[in-house]
Amino acid sequence: MMNSPSSNPCVDDLVHDKPAKAARSSRSAWLAVASIAVGTFAMVSTEFMPIGLLTDIARGLNVSDGTAGLMITMPGVLAAFAGPGLIVASGRLDRRTVLIALTTLLIASNLLAAFAPNFATMLVARLMLGLCVGGFWTFAPAAATQLVPDASKARAMSLVLAGVSAATVLGVPAGSFLGTLFGWRASFAVTGALAALVLVVQLWLLPAIPPVRAIGARDLLTPLTRRMAQVGLLAVLFFIAGHFAAYTYLKPLLQQVFGLAPNSVSTLLLVYGAVGFIGTFIGGSLVARSVRGTTLLAALMLATALLLSTVIGSGFAAGAVVVFIWGVAFGLIPVALTGWMMEAVPDAPEAGQALLVSGFQVAIASGALIGGVTVDNYGISSAMVLSGVLVLIAALIVGTLGRARGGAAALAASSAK
Repeated sequence: MMNSPSSNPCVDDLVHDKPAKAARSSRSAWLAVASIAVGTFAMVSTEFMPIGLLTDIARGLNVSDGTAGLMITMPGVLAAFAGPGLIVASGRLDRRTVLIALTTLLIASNLLAAFAPNFATMLVARLMLGLCVGGFWTFAPAAATQLVPDASKARAMSLVLAGVSAATVLGVPAGSFLGTLFGWRASFAVTGALAALVLVVQLWLLPAIPPVRAIGARDLLTPLTRRMAQVGLLAVLFFIAGHFAAYTYLKPLLQQVFGLAPNSVSTLLLVYGAVGFIGTFIGGSLVARSVRGTTLLAALMLATALLLSTVIGSGFAAGAVVVFIWGVAFGLIPVALTGWMMEAVPDAPEAGQALLVSGFQVAIASGALIGGVTVDNYGISSAMVLSGVLVLIAALIVGTLGRARGGAAALAASSAK
């Protein structure tokens, strides 16, 4: 008698093997997403690492603190153009190839920085990083969402952005901690080793990731036609420039103005990272209620911390108060500004993100440059006052011009045309 399909051993094996294969495929996909998230963490950590090591690097390469601030300025300038430029130039190139190339460049940048014999070589390493920054911010989130089913796209996007947020608030204290223990060169070497591990995982697990469609230069102009996006980009310039004119010199502030020893500085930088990470999750809840309110709150908190640093006095307790307020405020910033642009341009999120990245990088570079000139000529406290004023201007822009129609209305108006 012929066996029925249900009793056929070969068919039974195939039926039972399908869930196992699906589970293995799902596991591989999420490991691939995790590799992108960790790669983004390594990239953003490398971008901000000189902030926690600025005085050590300046001393080791025989330049002033203000000149050392170029390590933040120069990659920021390049990244501002790299994001939009790479997304247009890449066309329909497989995003797997793009991500692997960016990770390889990140490894090279860290290794060159770790062994830099002079400041000129360090700047070359930082320019290489600028390409990575613009590229990762542009490609990583979209590529991650293509690796998982539609129902899991939001989760994949969140994982990658969590890597960015974690690096933003933890990269500086981690780099400073390693630098205190083993020297600033070790910090770059460790980050390079992390990027190398990411590269191995990506070569192993990343499948082909064809782009959904090629992005043209015309697509990048869409956010500039929306009033809320225009207001958001204007606020970003003052907000982020003001922040980084001060943030680049956070470690010297704690050392010279608050008079803290290296161990105390490292402790407060770790506190900054911890409260900032918490602030990121608080920001997620607040943005769901009001993007404008969250952005305004972040600006007012940051301005308070910057101006308070000039009048609160010295010592560990005073430094801790400033660092706590500053850290929570900065934890809110990426979530608030990303939410603002998504609400302003809901029908063109990739174009909005590309311009937001450019705005961030221009503001970071400008802020670090302004801060460096101010620190070298007038001192750190003057840089804090200038930064506080810039952030207050951003708060004024958000509070007055930021009353425009929300994203839903903009989308409806766009669809009606």
